Amino acid sequence: MKKNVLIIGGGGVAQVVAHKCAQHNDLLGDLHIASRTKSKCDSIIESVHQKGAMKVPGTFEAHAVNAMDTAAVADLIRKTGAQIVINVGSAFVNMYVLDACIETGVAYMDTAIHEDPEKICETPPWYGNYEWKKREACEKAGVTAILGVGFDPGVVNAYARLAEDEYLDTITSIDIVDINAGSHGKWFATNFDPEINFREFTGTVYSWQNGQWQSNTMFEVGKEWDLPVVGKQKAYMTGHDEVHSLSARYPQADVRFWMGFGDHYINVFTVLKNLGLLSEQPVKTAEGQEVVPLKVVKAVLPDPASLAPNYTGKTCIGDFVKGTKDGKPAEVFIYNVADHKEAYEEVGSQGISYTAGVPPVAAAILIANGTWDVRKMANVEDLDPKPFISLLNRIGLPTRVKDANGDRAVEFG
Repeated sequence: MKKNVLIIGGGGVAQVVAHKCAQHNDLLGDLHIASRTKSKCDSIIESVHQKGAMKVPGTFEAHAVNAMDTAAVADLIRKTGAQIVINVGSAFVNMYVLDACIETGVAYMDTAIHEDPEKICETPPWYGNYEWKKREACEKAGVTAILGVGFDPGVVNAYARLAEDEYLDTITSIDIVDINAGSHGKWFATNFDPEINFREFTGTVYSWQNGQWQSNTMFEVGKEWDLPVVGKQKAYMTGHDEVHSLSARYPQADVRFWMGFGDHYINVFTVLKNLGLLSEQPVKTAEGQEVVPLKVVKAVLPDPASLAPNYTGKTCIGDFVKGTKDGKPAEVFIYNVADHKEAYEEVGSQGISYTAGVPPVAAAILIANGTWDVRKMANVEDLDPKPFISLLNRIGLPTRVKDANGDRAVEFG
C-alpha cells in the first residue's frame, strides 16, 4: 500500500486537497504541502488544524519549492518520503513535477493539461503536445500518472465512461455542461487563477465533431440548458481539456464542452480582450518598464481564495450523453450539485475549488489501496469509474443520474 502524500500548490484547490487528505490521513499517511511561498502552505495547515480535520494524529508539514525546478521537486519527494504527489499548482508546472515523479518512481496526478506560458491554445490534441509524450517513460518506470483528475477534467471523464459501461450500448455525443449558479458578491472576479482562466477563453474553441476537430470563437456558440436544481442556464461552447482525451476514446462521438457565463462576465472579458489587456505577450510602458498585460490584470483582481467566505449558491456539472440502448435512441445525464456555503463551512474554500480538490484525493486513496495503481499513464476515462464515483459519494461529491427512468442517486453495491 502506497502512503505519504506531497501536495504541490498553495491556492484554493490546494486548501481543499489538504483538508480532504487530512480527513483520510489514516489511509494516506504523512502529509506534506509545498509551494513557492511557504507561508501560504503554513496558512493552509493552520486551517486544517483549526477545523480539526486530521482523522488520526500524524505529520503535516509545509515546504518551499520552485515547482518548475525538477531537481528541487525530486529532492523534496525524497526528503519527505512521499509516494504520491498531488499536483494542484499552476498548469505551467505539470511537466516539471511529472518528470520529478518519473525520476523518483512515485505516483503523480494533476487536474489540468500542462501549458506553456509563451503559448495559448495550441493545436489539438492538447495532451499530445506534452503529457502523452511521457507515456513510455511512465510505463518503463512503473509510475502511475493519472492526468486531469479534478472535476472537469476528471469526474466528467468518469461520467462518460460510466455511461459507456452502465447506461448505453453506443455513444454518439458527449456534452459536458459546467454551470456555476453561485454569487461571490464582487463586481468582477474569476473563480480560479485569473491568468489560467483568461488564457482558457482567449484562444480558439476546439470541439470534436463529425470525426474531426472543429474550431469556433469564444461565445460564438451558445445554448440554454435545463438542469436539476439550478434550472435553465445559458452556456457557451468552450475549448477544454477533457475534449482532447475523450475524443481519443470516443472518436465516433461528438464531444463538446459548455460553460455558463453571465452577460456581465462576457462584457468585461470582451472589453479587456479588445484593449489587449488579456495578452500574454510583454509590452513596454512609456517609462520603459516591461509588463505582461495579463499578469497586471491578474494582480488587480481579487484572489479567488478570498471569495469563499461570502460565496452562496450552487454548481451543477455533468455529462449529457446520447447514444443507443437495446437498439433505441437513449440519453442520460450524469451530474453533481455542490453548494458553495457548505464547501466553505467544511474546508474554508468555495464550491469551485471544492469540486476540483476532492477528486484528486479520492484518486490518491485509490492509488494508495492499489485499485488505481496502474503503474502507467492514464486519463480518468481509461480507469474503472465505479470505485472512484463510489468514493466521491462518501467524501463529499455525490453523483446522480437522470434518464428515462427518472432522477436518482448513483450507487454501487
